[in-house]
Amino acid sequence: MTRRAFLPVVALVMACGHSAEAAGACAGADAHVVVETATHELTLCEQGHATAMFDVRLGRGGVGKKKEGDAKTPLGTYALGEPRPSTQFGLFIPIGYPTPEQRRHGYTGGDVGVHGPHRWVRWLGALVNTFDSSDGCVGLATDREINTIAAWVTKVHAHSIEIR
Repeated sequence: MTRRAFLPVVALVMACGHSAEAAGACAGADAHVVVETATHELTLCEQGHATAMFDVRLGRGGVGKKKEGDAKTPLGTYALGEPRPSTQFGLFIPIGYPTPEQRRHGYTGGDVGVHGPHRWVRWLGALVNTFDSSDGCVGLATDREINTIAAWVTKVHAHSIEIR
């Protein structure tokens, strides 16, 4: 098989893999957001089905946030706030980290959210997500992506995000 013929087959296999992962991510009837940290994918879930998927970048310190300043993305299920304008990222959707239970266990921090690309590098487009570079947030590569997610969150009244 030539390289040219091989590429569409690879693309089809990858697309099928995404569909299977998305279907498993969206259990439950409520509208919610799921972030799969292993695959760096954010899925919008509605009535048990994936409505859209986006590649994301995570905290440069990895996952499992426990304290402010560790540059890690938190794991767990959190409240999702209302999207708001951000001079640094275009749009910012707050994540309710830490939960009251996590606070009782000594977790610290705040200002964690889903956001667009930093204004200085947004011209890079999809390349923004080449490296995990956030301070612990879930970052999107383009303004179009974060605008799409914010509009969906507002429209369907999605109030939770699961980061796993």
